Amino acid sequence: MTLRRLRNLAVAVFALVAGSAAAAAPTRDEALLAAYDAYRAGDALKFARATRSLDDSAPLAPWMDYWRLAMRLDDATNAEARAFFDAHPRTYVAELLRGDWLKVLGRRGDWPEFERELALYPREDADVRCYAWVMRAQRGDETAYDEARSAWLEPGELPEGCGRLADLMFGDGRLTVGDVWDRVRVLFERGQIAAAKTTLGYLSKHDTPEERLLTEAARQPKRLLERLPRSVESRPLREVVVLAVLRLARSDPSGAAQVLEQTGARLPEADVEYLWGRIGFEGAREHEPEALAWFKRAEPARFDPAQHAWRARAALRAGRWDVVRNAIEAMPADMRAESGWTYWYARALAASDDESRSRAYYLRIAGRSDFYGLLASEELGYLETLPESAHVPSDSQVDEASRDPSLARALDLIRLGIRTEGVREWLFATRELDDARLLAAAEFARRAGVWDRSIQAADRTQRSHNFALRYPRPYREVFSERSRAYDLDEAWVLGLVRQESRFISDARSPTGAAGLMQVMPRTASFVARKIGMRDYRASGVTEVQTNVALGTGYLRLVLDQLGHPVLASAAYNAGPARARRWRDAERPLEGAIYIETIPFSETRDYVRKVMANTVFYAALMGQKPSPLKARLGTIAARSGAEAVEEELP
Repeated sequence: MTLRRLRNLAVAVFALVAGSAAAAAPTRDEALLAAYDAYRAGDALKFARATRSLDDSAPLAPWMDYWRLAMRLDDATNAEARAFFDAHPRTYVAELLRGDWLKVLGRRGDWPEFERELALYPREDADVRCYAWVMRAQRGDETAYDEARSAWLEPGELPEGCGRLADLMFGDGRLTVGDVWDRVRVLFERGQIAAAKTTLGYLSKHDTPEERLLTEAARQPKRLLERLPRSVESRPLREVVVLAVLRLARSDPSGAAQVLEQTGARLPEADVEYLWGRIGFEGAREHEPEALAWFKRAEPARFDPAQHAWRARAALRAGRWDVVRNAIEAMPADMRAESGWTYWYARALAASDDESRSRAYYLRIAGRSDFYGLLASEELGYLETLPESAHVPSDSQVDEASRDPSLARALDLIRLGIRTEGVREWLFATRELDDARLLAAAEFARRAGVWDRSIQAADRTQRSHNFALRYPRPYREVFSERSRAYDLDEAWVLGLVRQESRFISDARSPTGAAGLMQVMPRTASFVARKIGMRDYRASGVTEVQTNVALGTGYLRLVLDQLGHPVLASAAYNAGPARARRWRDAERPLEGAIYIETIPFSETRDYVRKVMANTVFYAALMGQKPSPLKARLGTIAARSGAEAVEEELP
């Protein structure tokens, strides 16, 4: 009897312990996230513990295999890498690992294996490309050096493979002192001073400027230029003068122009022309009236693409269509063919009464659903409408998309919060799909509530389209209610949100902007006070109702202060003070010209897309058709006496 009771007690205790252990066992999602965290920390032991309960046949098994091998890739063997590629053929993780593996092989100098894997690697990767040139150079291929010179002038710190290539080129006499200074100038143009100093390490002591002078050129260029000696014949000193003018031009183009007028006689003519081109570029970005005159003193044949673009933009602001035309004709062919420059070239032709050629250029881009495609169609007399028929994927097509392992992995990663990897997997999975399969993938993502991936897939179709998938309306009641409450055009609000977050409710930017409408913390608290939101909590800023209330409230405040949706769109992205400052000081600007001449490329692209999005949302919502050009309107001139009731954040 006693033995039986003891046995029953033991069974009960075992059951209790087993039950507790089962309750404490991590779920699949918890284990995957723990494995991902261990991989990022490089902790192989924690990774092994986290994956102990995971099935190797699970949907994310390829990623677990990638994380496992990537943590020790520097010590991996060729056989292990090949085994991974064989186990996961035609997958994103195989492509990802192959890129990492090629860099390991390049560092090892294992050129037979490098060449074998390079043939299977489809991506453009600067580091891998440089290792490929190193391989060819070491094998005696003289053409590798000529091809590699372009990498030398790419801005930024050189990746490891390109650094090794540069060492090889210097050792073989393929890079000169002049090449070093060319690279240093490129880096100073972009404010990359640390990378410039690294590059100067290739010079001999005789050719290197004093550290004190170089530091002064970077930090106090005006002071250095005011105290120059009479002679600047030595190359190191002359180059420091050039760098100081470059640095000054970034903050004070007019001041740099004055200095160059005074010191230009002491510099070679080629350097003077080069500096006028840089001062013209910086002046155009600052909307200086003299920018075109500064550009005129330079040599356009030496301009980089950004200088060509800003010469054309300065001419647009000045209404100089003849210069717009000349500037675009001087651009490289691939740049001239871009949608925006095709449109502005057509406008320049029209301004010179060359109507037949102007129409031909409009026809090149008319019908596209981007900003300049819409404007070109309107110049031809067509008002862009939605396609007469939409391709709606069938349930069987959506089911087929859901069974695509790569698409399924992408959405699983995104669901887990491993968004960056999920997005990249999705891009890999959709890159070669035809229109029907793209729309099936878009619908698969829509049903999963992953709006950004749905938009991405639907946006890529070429002939069969579904604009309801391209321009979705999630949280419809919330947006409708808040747009009415603040008397805002709902199509514009949706167009802005589509660009801000692609309707990702928990989106967070590196700068701290949060939620659907990407509201900054300081802006959120400011708007909450202005609109009387009594229950506002900073922790709740990503809640859909709260976020939309704050975002639309701020949009109303900005629109009231600036008076134009184009200005308000620019302000939403870059701040009201900048949006006001970017107007012309003397004359009204056509809305499209104001947008084209926004100095920040991110904001310029943002406003274009917001306004084009608005056109399509308006059509989907059944609003009366309104041309994009009419929506852009005219931006009033800036007034020095303009009163601002309250500076908005």
